[in-house]
Amino acid sequence: MAPSAGEMRASNAEREPVIEHLKQAYAEGRLDHGEFDLRVHLAMTAKTRAELAAITRDLVPPVAPAHRPDVWTGPEPTGEDRMLAAAAHAAGGLTTFVGPLVLLLLSGKRSEYVRRHAAEALNFQLTLLLLTIVTFGLGGIVYAVAWIVCVVAAVVAVSGKPFRYPWTLRIIR
Repeated sequence: MAPSAGEMRASNAEREPVIEHLKQAYAEGRLDHGEFDLRVHLAMTAKTRAELAAITRDLVPPVAPAHRPDVWTGPEPTGEDRMLAAAAHAAGGLTTFVGPLVLLLLSGKRSEYVRRHAAEALNFQLTLLLLTIVTFGLGGIVYAVAWIVCVVAAVVAVSGKPFRYPWTLRIIR
């Protein structure tokens, strides 16, 4: 007689999503440090799929990839949308936050793709501005690297894919 799905032995590939789910729950404050450590240990030593399922049974299901803000699920962007999205990133490199803000206000209502890219570029530029203000101007050194990141973001936008700047405050959604 074949074992049921819950009685099947768990593989390392099945343990990894459970551990990622635990990390997300810990980051969101739904687990304290001790409980997080205990559950990770249980996940690493679980023998069956049923034992793995029990570890996260009381936690909210993880967000599906289609609902993540860095995954584009909308219609295929037009060539104009791609160019405007790339312009939002490039304008950020030249005008700091003014260019992305103008594109967000003018073209963001027409195209969700342009709105997402313009908002991301605007958030990045606002983060750089805040860094510069908080460090009394020393953060301005980061603007030299920001040009490179803006060019990379513009190229990604032209290719029709989403882009997320690293270490950015998400002020505008």
